[in-house]
Amino acid sequence: MEWSDEGIILGVRRHGEANAIVELMTAAHGRHLGLVRGGGSRRQAAALQPGNEVRANWHARLDEHLGTFALEVTAAHAGRLMASAHSAFALSHIGSLVRLLPERDPHPALHAMLATMIAHLDHERLTGMMIARFELTMLAELGFGLDLERCAATGGRNDLLYVSPKSGRAVSRDAGAPWQAQLFTLPYFLIAEVAEPPLPEDVEAAFALTGHFLARRVFDPRGLPLPDARASLLAALKRPGG
Repeated sequence: MEWSDEGIILGVRRHGEANAIVELMTAAHGRHLGLVRGGGSRRQAAALQPGNEVRANWHARLDEHLGTFALEVTAAHAGRLMASAHSAFALSHIGSLVRLLPERDPHPALHAMLATMIAHLDHERLTGMMIARFELTMLAELGFGLDLERCAATGGRNDLLYVSPKSGRAVSRDAGAPWQAQLFTLPYFLIAEVAEPPLPEDVEAAFALTGHFLARRVFDPRGLPLPDARASLLAALKRPGG
């Protein structure tokens, strides 16, 4: 069994004295683990860091085996991402969400989204928007996508301003006005492209929305809390300078 693919390092853990088990999000083979021989050495450990993009060659005697990776770093992002709190916490949170996916289940669009995000996570004004959109995408990838294309009450597609906390469906301004206090605000950047980074209050509203459904539909049924890295990211985004 053998393949080659593009991947992004999600995590690394030592295996014995000299080796390491590396977790990748790959373009065509999904979230995939493999053994890197010598990965525990000082020279290789410096390259095997979360956030770095790699060219991966995987080999195993049988498909169900852990197998071994030969990795070549094609873009080293880790140093840049670890330089600020918000991007470091964002990267950790990304990993915790991707680990909810079944191993070796392909998600090529998600890999492409991750690659774009990692290239821009050090831009503080973009990070909140990107992570909120990523959480929304992860809900869909896990089978719990929200219906934000039309109003749950009228079926219309215009002036969508709220989301029902029960159904996860969008609600228009007029239809939702009587129940505004019970509905989540739907920031525009979650349903369309925007010319400028969103305001902090819009980012906060987006995280309130996605956090509710992540907790209710994904983490609570597993008996898990929302990742600590998420709370740390939100706190870092509120601090001047991230």
